[in-house]
Amino acid sequence: MKKEKKIEKAEKGKFDWKKVGWVAGLLAWVGVSLIACQLVVSYVMIAILGDAVVQPVWTTLYSAIVYILCLLLVIFVPWQVMKMKTNREELGLMGLPTWTDIGLAPVGFVVYFIVAILVMALMSVILPGVNWEQAQEVGFENLFFFSDRILAFVALVILAPVAEEIIFRGWLYGKIRSKVPAWVGILAVSVLFGLMHLGFNVEALQWNAALNIFCMSVVLCVLREITGTIWSGMILHMVKNGLAFYLLFINGFF
Repeated sequence: MKKEKKIEKAEKGKFDWKKVGWVAGLLAWVGVSLIACQLVVSYVMIAILGDAVVQPVWTTLYSAIVYILCLLLVIFVPWQVMKMKTNREELGLMGLPTWTDIGLAPVGFVVYFIVAILVMALMSVILPGVNWEQAQEVGFENLFFFSDRILAFVALVILAPVAEEIIFRGWLYGKIRSKVPAWVGILAVSVLFGLMHLGFNVEALQWNAALNIFCMSVVLCVLREITGTIWSGMILHMVKNGLAFYLLFINGFF
């Protein structure tokens, strides 16, 4: 019995490289898939539309196509090629949003807001050379008409939160969480989600946006752990994007 216990302790103390490889592979798959979809769709649309591609209607269509392609690529390709099946429970899409989900969303938003402010203040002291007040690029410019704002609202406040929650806190977190402890999954998903918001301009990477989004993702993952679904996180994400949308495009418009 003593020998068996020693063996069990030794096995628990070993570093599981297979799980590390599993997590790294999933993170790479999601990151590469999202970047590839963005690049391919943007190149195709620029080739067809030229300068007109910056118009709100085409920017909204671009967002919709990118998210649909990424959802198909991330979820269904592994399902068909590697037989990596996914169910609604793993995606965090069981049932419909409950009052608990709705109630936890504003609580989570307040927590995220406070944490983000504290972390940003700390980082501004540690790394004073970084522009922590840089304006985040959202893909929409020159919204002259109310219809333009409706399109931007659809893309930023509806499409982005729904698709990103299904991909990151749904599929990715669900897969990672099945193999590793919660804290590992939370950190892994949140780091990737933050990095995906750095932007493509190497000379002006949006470190403030990435850090802010990292903090939000941590709270979103915790909400997934508490509720077992992504509904609460999706609502929080919509509220956050809706507030940003209002400050950027609605405040002062009327």
